[in-house]
Amino acid sequence: MTGKVVEVQTDVLSIMDTTLRDGEQTSGVSFTDTEKLSVAKVLLENVKVDRIEIASARVSEGEFNAARRIMDWANNNGHLNKIEILGFVDGKISIDWINDAGGKVLNLLCKGSYKHVTQQLRKTPEEHIADIQKSLDYAEELGISVNVYLEDWSNGMRNSKDYVHFMVSKMKDMNINRIMLPDTLGILDPDETYEFCKEMIESYPSVNFDFHAHNDYDLAIANVFHAIKAGIRCVHTTVNGLGERAGNAPLSSVIATIKDHLNMKTLVNESMLNRVSKLVETFSGIRIPTNKPLIGEFVFTQCSGVHADGDNKNNLYFNDLLPERFGRIRTYALGKTSGKANIKANLEDIGIELTPDALKKVTNRIIELGDRKETVTAEDLPYIVADVLHESLEQRIHINNYSLSHAMGLKPAATVSIKVDGKNFEESASGDGQYDAFMNALKNIYTRLKKPFPKLLDYTVSIPPGGKTDALVETVILWEMDREFKTRGLDPDQTAAAIKATIRMLNLLEHTNT
Repeated sequence: MTGKVVEVQTDVLSIMDTTLRDGEQTSGVSFTDTEKLSVAKVLLENVKVDRIEIASARVSEGEFNAARRIMDWANNNGHLNKIEILGFVDGKISIDWINDAGGKVLNLLCKGSYKHVTQQLRKTPEEHIADIQKSLDYAEELGISVNVYLEDWSNGMRNSKDYVHFMVSKMKDMNINRIMLPDTLGILDPDETYEFCKEMIESYPSVNFDFHAHNDYDLAIANVFHAIKAGIRCVHTTVNGLGERAGNAPLSSVIATIKDHLNMKTLVNESMLNRVSKLVETFSGIRIPTNKPLIGEFVFTQCSGVHADGDNKNNLYFNDLLPERFGRIRTYALGKTSGKANIKANLEDIGIELTPDALKKVTNRIIELGDRKETVTAEDLPYIVADVLHESLEQRIHINNYSLSHAMGLKPAATVSIKVDGKNFEESASGDGQYDAFMNALKNIYTRLKKPFPKLLDYTVSIPPGGKTDALVETVILWEMDREFKTRGLDPDQTAAAIKATIRMLNLLEHTNT
């Protein structure tokens, strides 16, 4: 039997990310094999987490195919031992599944509380240990290394400590690399986390322990913080905090906490955290709350005019969470609490300079719009300035007309006619939806004109509550071309609102490129 790896405890923490396994247990989330491979690549090669958990054995054929694709890629790129798969104490079944997928690391799900082992497995602790040993022996035959999850460990420490110590005292002499301590039901508070983790580390100093937090009481980050203070040197995360029920500890928050509050290091490239967050948001369909620390849309946006003024005077409202660390930029919101400093900063970004009197008029108009709960973006500013100062903003691109069709069994189609600097252009195209068909026709025109066309990054629709079918729909589209920017459109019809947002985008590009 080969000896287990004993790691030296240092101030460099390791991160095991389980977005592709535990994160996929979020209600409604299911990643395709291509999506799993894409996330795995970014996590290991760009974000540079130490390990990832990608699947559960025996779940489905799709899960197997995804694992197989990731393992093939990992084998060719030197990452095979960084990729782990959850398996069960079921004789040879899980281990054969992992072996057939090309896996080399098994995370064996064992019972960490007396209640679980006796009531779910209906076995004695001694019988469970014997079954675990059989799994370890078979894994060793196939050259698969093993880590162990002590499922429901937190309840075990609360209610059956003798059982937990029995299990760990047996496992410490087995061929197990890491014993992973999950707060499976998210029950712990920070004091308990510290106490229980400290007890494990002091009782079994030769064992490599991981801590795995769940967020049922919104304490996952606090519990990770205290687990590390207790001496844990590997913690588990998920991108965007995905996971069953209330989710897991978010990768981005864990990294910032480790660096700024514990003054410790990881190998993670924090400038890539926003990229992987957006990727997982797209694949999962679970939107990131706008106020989610570090990765939410508005967390680096100052709304108060006082704050913008302070930033202008030696960065008085900055903290250590500088947006550039995470691949973000600081912005200043436009609305009822905006002051002149906010608005001036946004105007400078788009190259508009106003007199003090004109700036005051524009500020008052934005406050008025904010009072009416109207959304104001930086891209709206040229129109607001033109309106307030009674000037006209040149519209170089106009829609003459468009026709959209959608028939059962056929792809949606669009014919679009637009006027560019007085000249008419017309194209037709099909697409996956009516707006997609419209965009494809528009792109065909722009290809003819040899004009650059921005990339659509995000598309959100806000429909007023109450079921009124004649109510205005707001469509906000996020674009990218050299920089990210938003445009919006209002119309009772969702597609028409999106088209209005698109035409506004095209005119803004003409305005900023002249």
